[in-house]
Formats: sequence, C-alpha cells, structure tokens
Amino acid sequence: MAAEKVILDEAAIRRALTRIAHEILERNKGVKDCVLIGIRTRGIYLARRLAERIRTIEGESVPVGELDITLYRDDLSEKAEQPQVRGTEIPFEIHGKKVVLVDDVLYTGRTVRAAMDALIDRGRPQMIQLAVLVDRGHRELPIRPDYVGKNVPTSRDEIISVHVSEIDQADQVILGKRSTPL
Repeated sequence: MAAEKVILDEAAIRRALTRIAHEILERNKGVKDCVLIGIRTRGIYLARRLAERIRTIEGESVPVGELDITLYRDDLSEKAEQPQVRGTEIPFEIHGKKVVLVDDVLYTGRTVRAAMDALIDRGRPQMIQLAVLVDRGHRELPIRPDYVGKNVPTSRDEIISVHVSEIDQADQVILGKRSTPL
C-alpha cells in the first residue's frame, strides 16, 4: 500500500464514538431493550467502547455480544483457503430486543447482510440498527447505516484500514491505495 493518510486519529475516533453513543441513546430514548453486537473482529472492540460511553452518559449498562459471520459470507466459495471460524458469543436473548450491529467499515454491505442473517438465525429482534465507524460508499446491497462516525468517499482502488489499540497498539483510520488495482 502506498501513500497512506491518517483520516481519523485517536482523538477523532473517541469523539466519533461518543457522538454515536449519544445518537443511539436519542434514537432509542435510552437503552431499554437495547443490545450492542460487534461484528468480528474490530467491530467487537468498537461495540465495547460504545457500551462504555453509554454507561458513562446514561448510567446504565448495555449488553455486548460478538458475532462471527464467516459461515454466512456469500464469497466463501471464492476463497482459496479454509475460513477460520472464531465463534459467536451472544450471552443474552436477542428476541424482541433493539440490536445495534457495530462494524468498523461499511463498504459493499455484504458483511452486514451476512450479520443480519446470522442474527435472525438466533432469534427475532424487534429491530436491527447499524453503527459504523467509517462509511466508504460503493454499496452493492441496499444497506444504509443508522449511525456513522465518518463518511469517507473512496475510489475502488483505495482501501480503509481501521486500527484499534486492542489489536494494533494504536487507534487510527488510514486511507491508502491498493498496491494492485482491482
């Protein structure tokens, strides 16, 4: 990847997540019957941070789950290697709940579609909302986020890399060019 540019630093990510937490609280009139479910891998850490901000703002805890959508992907047959399934951890009932799916980047919408399929297999939520740190456009499916940290219009030969300190030892979002165009 050449010509990288940091488009969100640690402070900007913190502000974006705080804003999203406030928006979740406003839209849902609090956190009654709300749960946060992070899509593996980085969505999990973002969901945990949102839950912490909501607890700080509202004084109430929101359950957080982890969703692995590997087996629900529609491109499994195109992958050369065997997919690595890491497991889903949702230690609470989602039936009748307001589920906020959390992911790092929204691109084509296929990951979110797979996540919704995985959720529906576990129960029937009252509603599913979507929170993403970055929306980069290029949708292939009719999916729209409810909460967005930053809209970043990109070309198809650009990539967005989200780094979280829990995995990458730094919080930042980087915009770069693919080394080989699609």
